[in-house]
Amino acid sequence: MGTASKRVTINDVARTVGVSRQTVSRALNDKGEIDVGTKQRVLDAARELGYRPSRFARGLVRQDTTTIGLVIPDLLNPFFTEVAAGALEAARARGWHVIVYDTAGSADEERGTLEVVVSQVDAVVGYFSLAEADLDAHLSGMPAVLIGREHQTPRFSSIRVEGAAGVREAVDHLVSKGHREIGMLDHAGRSEPSIRRAWFTDAMNAHGLAADAVGNALQSVDGGTEALTGLLTEHPELTAVFTFNDIIAIGALRAARRLGRVVPDDLAVVGFDGLQLGTVVDPALTSVALDTRRVGALAIEQAGRLLTGSTPLPSEELLVNAVLLVRESA
Repeated sequence: MGTASKRVTINDVARTVGVSRQTVSRALNDKGEIDVGTKQRVLDAARELGYRPSRFARGLVRQDTTTIGLVIPDLLNPFFTEVAAGALEAARARGWHVIVYDTAGSADEERGTLEVVVSQVDAVVGYFSLAEADLDAHLSGMPAVLIGREHQTPRFSSIRVEGAAGVREAVDHLVSKGHREIGMLDHAGRSEPSIRRAWFTDAMNAHGLAADAVGNALQSVDGGTEALTGLLTEHPELTAVFTFNDIIAIGALRAARRLGRVVPDDLAVVGFDGLQLGTVVDPALTSVALDTRRVGALAIEQAGRLLTGSTPLPSEELLVNAVLLVRESA
């Protein structure tokens, strides 16, 4: 019997026998698609390792069904909801299950989720804040697709987001409209400036403009309202602002209205994400837009390739570029 402190997973059994997860699942569920010898080797290995399928997984499994865990930090943020919708649509087209886990942006919640997920799903995709070595230890051999960050572990993959060109388009657009005093609302709660701030700084420097007027906002409408109010108090000369995301930008629109600044005449506002929500605010939000549904769909596609051992998609196909979407706010 296994004596390891970690829960033994189906991946451990598959690795010991030298077969796929699907083969182990068929053997344990007494399916008839594998030969008797292979089935017995799987059963012997499971017994030796002390593998016990979770009650949850047994209730969910049916023949040839794959289950993916989608980990996101905040279901209330429409960006992650849109990504999830793309992932669910792509999984549904394959006849797969998706279980969504909301970690509430907490590293501790993320660790707890990963401890549970290994007994419930075949692969995991999503947004992770933990170091990759920590992820690797918790996932116990399970494939993972990391969204928005690079990977090093061979059985992991990445969906990368590139926004430098889109942010440069946004600053070019603002400058073409005569703006020279342009500020930014970055994401609060980080130990260091975001990559989006670096993109903004580079775009401003390309025009010989300083990128010193920067505030930090919580990722909420209220956070954007409060942060822009503070930024304009410190820098009343600003005529435009770029924000970390659309939710913060919508809060900035509200702050501008309360301060008597007409958008875009007195203050231009540009978000980042390109959410559908940006079309229902007034004025409609100009944004550096990502194809959020494509992000989710690519994650599912790549998870499938990792599970089957297929050739991964080329790195350029796993890159989602942001582009400027001009509406009415800038």
